[in-house]
Amino acid sequence: MGLKGNISEGSWNVVVETTAASGGYRCTVHVTHELPGREAFRHAFTHHRTFSTEREAVLEGLREGMTWIELKRTNAFDV
Repeated sequence: MGLKGNISEGSWNVVVETTAASGGYRCTVHVTHELPGREAFRHAFTHHRTFSTEREAVLEGLREGMTWIELKRTNAFDV
């Protein structure tokens, strides 16, 4: 069983889950955006790095998820 981390900002939410991998731990990042009356936006991705501890994997996954939200908010990309 891996660690989970969660952070919310307004209608945005980031959830990170860790899994054991060769040489350490990987994390999957789930980003959601829910507004009343609209279909929820959901995006999930696996972080590109392997981390030596689960703690590092969770913290970096949350950081990456929040960076992803900031880029999405500024229309840096469209998914």
